[in-house]
Amino acid sequence: MKPGILVLGRKRPGFDPEWAAHVVSEVEASLAVAPYEVFTPTVRIVDESTLRAAVKQCVAAEADALVVIQPTMSDGNLAATLPQLWDGPVILWATPEKQTGSMISACSLVGAHTFASTLRQLGAPFELVYGMPGAKKTACELERALRLASACRRFQHGRIGLVGYHAPGFIDMQADPFQLKTELGLQLRHYGLSEFVAMMDEFGEQEIQEDLARVRETGMRLAGVTEDELPVASRYYLAMKKLLDGNHLDGLAVRCWSELPNVVGQWPYLGMVRLGTEGRSVACEGDVDGAVSLLAGEALGLGQTYLSDWLEHDRETITLWHAGNAPIGLCEPVDSEFGPRIARHFNNQKAAVIDANLRVGMPITVHRIWRCDNTYRLTAFEGETIEPKRLLQGTNGLAHVDGLDVCDLFDDLVHAGMPHHVAVSEGHHAETLRRFARLLNIDFLG
Repeated sequence: MKPGILVLGRKRPGFDPEWAAHVVSEVEASLAVAPYEVFTPTVRIVDESTLRAAVKQCVAAEADALVVIQPTMSDGNLAATLPQLWDGPVILWATPEKQTGSMISACSLVGAHTFASTLRQLGAPFELVYGMPGAKKTACELERALRLASACRRFQHGRIGLVGYHAPGFIDMQADPFQLKTELGLQLRHYGLSEFVAMMDEFGEQEIQEDLARVRETGMRLAGVTEDELPVASRYYLAMKKLLDGNHLDGLAVRCWSELPNVVGQWPYLGMVRLGTEGRSVACEGDVDGAVSLLAGEALGLGQTYLSDWLEHDRETITLWHAGNAPIGLCEPVDSEFGPRIARHFNNQKAAVIDANLRVGMPITVHRIWRCDNTYRLTAFEGETIEPKRLLQGTNGLAHVDGLDVCDLFDDLVHAGMPHHVAVSEGHHAETLRRFARLLNIDFLG
């Protein structure tokens, strides 16, 4: 993160200038020890012209978020100018009044409130932080707001690639490139399956052998798969990575069946697992909104995330299963009984998928972004992985859900049109995702 810090002053004196100067010095001291770089414009902001000059400096310095501070209440007209100058959320940081004397010292919260109300009615996203600089709670709230704002801005500048189409029958996963751009800011690029297969054939023997050495370094053992089958898995991995990097894509959805296993002879899941382990957003079965969900997790720094089927449930648990595509970091250790193994697909016995159980005792967040009723929605809820009741081929996990009746939750989500893939991330992030939905101006279902 690299926020630009905008301290809004006043043309004429008002309130308590000594208190305002004290607040500014405390802000500077707290940001000097923050765990991220900050940029402060050289312009003293007192009106629209100076605000424009300051924001221009922030853009030139490649700031990825703006923090707006009013040590004393400034000109409310500037709130309407901000969204014309900045294409992402802003953080409004209000500071408390001086707690001595009978005179109003700042009206900082009133100023931030005025800005917030104006921005909301203009449809411009923002986060609000209230607290004295130097306080631990304020620092935590400011850092969370900055992460949300910078993630939202990065997310809305993103590009998703689609190889092929959605898998047969999964018409609820059909993507609308225009609505994706209009509502979420994301651009969709389409690539043909034959184009992708041709890309797989472009890599020379040396590149393949070098990549196979990296696969062996993971320590994953072979379970019914032979060494001479692994080069195809490397070609999948290298082609998807080249597609991502060479086309400046932030996420990728690949129609992995039924054509690819039939034409190429293998599944791409080993390559997807490796990319997911590296923190890349790659979705199976042509699920574009699934890739969008993964990208949200990547932008927010949620760590390794993958798409799972919601296989079955009772009132407290969900069986999370898919045909072998979870990142290594979410699974049991590689050298353990149920750690990642390079195996064959449960259905047609073709290589190469990853059989593994999710780590037991891992806090998780289950989340998903999707489109229904001509609008986008986001859901997120939290749980913890527990010992699976039975061993399943592929990615196998059992999640105990906190504080919700899973049967009722499933009924609500199905009636809201949620597709059968859900994203799974380590850690509890439901509140972060709720705020992210608010910044995107889409409905949150929790």
